[in-house]
Amino acid sequence: MGALTKALATLKQYKEDRHRQDELCFTEFLGEVVERPERNIRNVTQVYADMVHHYVSDGGDEYASDPESISYLNYNCCNLFVEGSDRPFFADRLFANRLIRHVESLSVGDQQNKIYIFDGPHGSGKSTFLNNLLRKFEEYANTPEGTRYELVWRLQVPELAGGVQLLNLIGKLPQLLSEEEGRADDAEPGGGEKGITANWLTLPCPSHDHPLLIVPKAIRRQFLDELLDNDQFKAQLFHEKRYEWVFREEPCTICLSLYQELLKKEGDPLKVLESVFARPYVFNRRLGAGISVFNPGDRRSQRNVRTDDEVQRILNGLFSPAGKVPYLYSGYAKINNGIYALMDVKSHNTERLMDLHNIVSDGVHKVDHVEERVNSLFFALMNPEDKRVLTDLAAFADRIEYVNVPYVLDIKTEVEIYREVFGAHIDDSFLPRVLHNFARVIVATRLPTKSDAMLEWIQDPDKYELYCDHNLQLLKMEIYTGHIPAWLTEEDVERFTSKRRLKIIAESEQDGWRGLSGRDSIRMFNEFYSIYARDDKLIDMSMLGKFFRKYCKKDKSILPMGFLDSLQRMYNYSVLQSVKEALYDYNEEQIARDIQNYMFAVNFEPGTVATCRFTGERLEISEAFFQRIESRLMIAAGGAAAFRASVQKAYTSSALTQEILRDNLAVTETGLYQHLYERYIHTLKEKVLDPFLENENFRRAVKEFDQESFKAYDQKIQSDIRFMMKNLQKKFGYTRQGAKEICIYVIDNGLARVFSEQGNLGQFTP
Repeated sequence: MGALTKALATLKQYKEDRHRQDELCFTEFLGEVVERPERNIRNVTQVYADMVHHYVSDGGDEYASDPESISYLNYNCCNLFVEGSDRPFFADRLFANRLIRHVESLSVGDQQNKIYIFDGPHGSGKSTFLNNLLRKFEEYANTPEGTRYELVWRLQVPELAGGVQLLNLIGKLPQLLSEEEGRADDAEPGGGEKGITANWLTLPCPSHDHPLLIVPKAIRRQFLDELLDNDQFKAQLFHEKRYEWVFREEPCTICLSLYQELLKKEGDPLKVLESVFARPYVFNRRLGAGISVFNPGDRRSQRNVRTDDEVQRILNGLFSPAGKVPYLYSGYAKINNGIYALMDVKSHNTERLMDLHNIVSDGVHKVDHVEERVNSLFFALMNPEDKRVLTDLAAFADRIEYVNVPYVLDIKTEVEIYREVFGAHIDDSFLPRVLHNFARVIVATRLPTKSDAMLEWIQDPDKYELYCDHNLQLLKMEIYTGHIPAWLTEEDVERFTSKRRLKIIAESEQDGWRGLSGRDSIRMFNEFYSIYARDDKLIDMSMLGKFFRKYCKKDKSILPMGFLDSLQRMYNYSVLQSVKEALYDYNEEQIARDIQNYMFAVNFEPGTVATCRFTGERLEISEAFFQRIESRLMIAAGGAAAFRASVQKAYTSSALTQEILRDNLAVTETGLYQHLYERYIHTLKEKVLDPFLENENFRRAVKEFDQESFKAYDQKIQSDIRFMMKNLQKKFGYTRQGAKEICIYVIDNGLARVFSEQGNLGQFTP
């Protein structure tokens, strides 16, 4: 019994509705408005935008200092779509930027009614996306940060109002009773509840109107100007489009009628406002309160007009003649200032979409003889083949905004999906980069073979045949993940202007509509992992190639010809750079001194002796001095004079006069120094394997690493190999066995020689 008592005590202490706030009289509500105007003067669109920004942190830009950056940001949407979800939705970088643009357009523009259609192919995760979005909206809107108040009336009622004894009413409406004080705080969440006590009728606005709308429209601007003392917010309120609703909208017909009739009886607006209260608008999807979601199979309700005969009799008794305050509203009132969502536009949802035509166009529809205003967010999911239902509705055209939800095109996100479905431990079964290469193959099926934007930028794709495929799909994937590859030539990096970047990102709106769906990729990965995952052998590129070539034989259109070969070459380049980086061990201080001495020396003729102002070293400036450093900068003898002249010009016109003297930067912080330093390091790393290429002892020592025979090799070889193995594990995530395997792979396949013959195409960035 003790355990039972303890469990029941825990249940008693738990209050799911812990964030709910008290009902406020109108004066108290105005105090809240004055204290926090940004939070308390919002409609559903602003709450929705605030919700997305609340859960999605500011995006990072890896190239923020690049003048050609287009602010293609890396947003983290996990808090919005993954955390706490039974079925996570993984937003790739393209979709995250698309979603934020959609939200920002709502935040700054005049918020007219529109239907926002999330459009995508089968299996792209649209339903999961929308369900998680609505779940987070409901969660946020019911917290203090997301609270939006709604208007509530508390009317004093004579004992025999309308000729019906209130005791009888109480007997007929037990579920609608509130506490003796007449408050409706404990009524069922969601709005539309009535509370009746011995002398009071508590009547929430069926349309969830914002309490400020009860202030007459003609004086609302002056009223708020006098009420608010925050000049910065007032400037936004009176001039920004997103707040136009405050001065344009009117309360619902029921609230407007109540105000007008009470004003006639009382003769004083302030007396009328004593009957006005405010309470948090509680959202509850399951009850259809503030959020209504319809599936195609849900039949349409036959109750187009909602009323309550008992409440209408009370209102008729309070305001004669009868009918002055018609208590009529529709099902749309329940989601006014909320979200109305259609899961797939087909079957009964097609009819619902048609019904929205007048509401979306005019914001008004008829409820019997009464006009009802609806200002909500209208969301719909749609498959491409269902767009035909809109072809005959030309009037809908300017009221529909599409937000595309194609298949994932970001390889990092595709890998996150595998980790979510199969567990994070799958990484332990792969050599580094192989898991991401599996994702590259999947994404390649979703990209068109030809990209006009990519070909406008890279006019000769064949020059990158050792790094990329002929169709530039691998390069496009890198751009979609926000990465500019290191193997691009300096000329092509310079040609990668903001205009070209925008064109490539714009093409993503047409990408991801074909190929392997999300469900297909999970099924295929499961098959691949089941075949090749072993405790004694890591999954490598040969296994990946074998697996996908089997599928290409069955369906030759699944991948472009030669794609898998190009992926193998790109992998070879990447692992070669890893091994070079792991083996690189040079004196960084000496390199820094060489660069500073060179920047200083180019201002003097050979044969001069001078003391460097940066290092304090006495320099004998000669051709030999220049050639020693220029060889490490990969400057050919024929171009040495021109290179020195360009460095000298950059030094005098920018580095010295602007960055050092004007901006007081250290020489090592100047752009010229950084450029020369990166070039110097790049050359050293490119040549780091040269001493070992023809050294058979080095190759054998790598194979015998971790064996007793390894100790027989020269101490220098042992030291270099241990250093390389340690760095491969520390910097690139290899296991000890994986580091050994990849070194043997690089040496046996002569990758250093293969890529050195191609020439220097770009600067390596670790």
